[in-house]
Parts: sequence; structure tokens; C-alpha cells
Amino acid sequence: MGTATPILEEKEWSYLLTLLPPDLEESARRTAALVRCRRLPNAAALLRMILAYAVSDLSLKDVAAWAHGLGVADLTGPGLFYRLKEAEAWLQELLAQVLAEDMEASRAGWQLRIVDATVVTGPGAKGTEWRAHVRIHPATGRLSSVELTDASVGEAISLHGLREGEILLGDSVYATARGLAAAKKARADLVVRLTPQNLRVCNLSRERITLLDREGEIPELGGKNFEVLVPIPPDSYRRRKSHAPWPLHKATDWIAARIVAARTRSGEVIWILTTLAEAKASAGQILELYRLRWQIELMFKRLKSLLHLDTLPSRQGPTARSWMLARLLAAALAQKLVDPSGALSPWGYEVGHRRLYP
Repeated sequence: MGTATPILEEKEWSYLLTLLPPDLEESARRTAALVRCRRLPNAAALLRMILAYAVSDLSLKDVAAWAHGLGVADLTGPGLFYRLKEAEAWLQELLAQVLAEDMEASRAGWQLRIVDATVVTGPGAKGTEWRAHVRIHPATGRLSSVELTDASVGEAISLHGLREGEILLGDSVYATARGLAAAKKARADLVVRLTPQNLRVCNLSRERITLLDREGEIPELGGKNFEVLVPIPPDSYRRRKSHAPWPLHKATDWIAARIVAARTRSGEVIWILTTLAEAKASAGQILELYRLRWQIELMFKRLKSLLHLDTLPSRQGPTARSWMLARLLAAALAQKLVDPSGALSPWGYEVGHRRLYP
């Protein structure tokens, strides 16, 4: 695999090391990834073997033989398996450090972040086994953070470490009352697609409204604003199909939001929920911002086509999480080696400039 070349070749690996945190030895020992250096000269050699296994088609035994032949280390296949199993916390820390550098370096103007999650499964899996909750910077197409969880953790705004002043762009799964509450608490803003049936919204008098009944008000060209209030459910509330909706007077908070609606060329109505006031972003600007969310779909395609992130070598084995973290670390390093040519922004739906700005 081409991605493995900088790791497998000595000259390229020397350069790749300069892109990693300088305290590899200290962090490996602190996280218990390298308690003893038996058969390993240093932490860099261990990391090189782990990355080689993660981004190549080599087995653990093959990587051990390759490392022995080059004088990198003298581990056996079972020995590398044990080291990989113990390296999970170390790899998580390294990934966070590498991505944090890009996150700080790319802050300028509006602090836009695109959030989404992708499913990772192993051979023979019948459903979701792991989720990678990802944030990228839309101007560069680069990863800025990754949170890896098992299937029991669903997609949520709160997983993305919101910062004051950020604007998060996301799909409809993030258009939730609790997501809005998390954004308000962090003093961040959201621009997310909305499925009207999935979120209770009210007018400014706190009376419930049905957005689908307002579709007739959406013009053929341009966008329309709806100023709404979103009630936040009590902490004890849990959605059950057999239960009636919780009463509005029990709302723990009311969050002011705006819904921007526009039509595609085929006449379909697209609903976008945002906490940005109209004075900060017009209806047309909100629609332009949301289309940037397509960048994360391109990122997932790159991860899956180039690094085969969605294909685990084993399903729920003790090295599965370490393997995924190593692949994500390889992706973070790859984006440092090759700068994207710039963000592409194809519309996720058909709305052209003349339609937004008639």
C-alpha cells in the first residue's frame, strides 16, 4: 500500500519522525506502552512497527520479520501483538497531539468545524461495532480531532469538545435539543440539517408549530427564515414510543434558534437549523455554510479508500482499537506530508448561487 511507504523506507521514516511529538520516549513510558525496552531499542521503533502493521497488508509475524531484517527491532509476532495491545492509550495521546497542532494553526476568521461519525466494522460483522467521531476544518479538509468509541455511543454534539466561538456544521443527526443545549453552554453555534419531524420547535410565544405545514411559504428562489424557540427536555426524560411527549411547561430551558428553508431545483424543501442570528449570517450564507459539510464525506471516502479504515483485520480482539487509532494517526501524519489543494464544496443538494441570491 502506497500509504505505508514513508513508514517502511528508512529515509522517509526519518522525516516522518520530525512530524511526531518530540517526547515519544516519555509518553510511551507514562502510558505504559513501553515499560521495558526488551528487544526494542526505543519508542520510535515500536511506533514504526505499529504503523507498518496498521497501514500495510502485512501480518504481525510479517512486520516482525521485516523489522528484524532492517535492524529496527527483534520482536516476534506474539511480542508485537502484546505491545500493540498495551499501546492503546499511547496512540490515543499521540493522535490528539498531532491533530491539536493542526487545529490551532488553522484558526482564522469564522472558526468553522465540520462534525460527523463513520462506522468501522470487522469481518463478518452484522452491525456497527465502532464509531469514529470526527471533526475536520472545511478550509483545508484536514482532520482536527477524532474520538473513537464502541457501538453503544451514538453521535452527539457533546462528543466534539466544543469551544467558545466555534461554528459546527453537521448532518440532521446533530439537530437535537440536547445538542443545542451543549452548544449554548459552550458558547458555540450550530448549522445543522433538520428533519422537521425529529425536533419539537415552538414560535416566540412558546406555542408548538409544525414546520411541514409551512412548506407552502417557501419561495421557489432564495431562502426563508423562521425564528423559533426549542424547548430543552428535563434530564429525567427518555423517549419511548409508548409514552406521550413530555409537557412543554417542564422544559429546563428555551433556546432561540433560526430555521432556514430553501427549495432544490426539483422543488424539495431543505431545512437548516442554526443558532447564528440573522445579523451574523443571512439565509443565503447559512445555506452556503451548510454545503461545506460535504467536505467530511470526502474525508471519509479518503480514509476508507486509501487507508481502508472500514475494514478491521479482526472484529473485537484486544488489538482492534489500537489498530484503528494507528490508522487514524497515519492519516493525520499523511495530511502533514501532502497539503490538500484546498476544500471542494459540491452541493449536497442542488441550490445554485442564483437561487440563493436572486
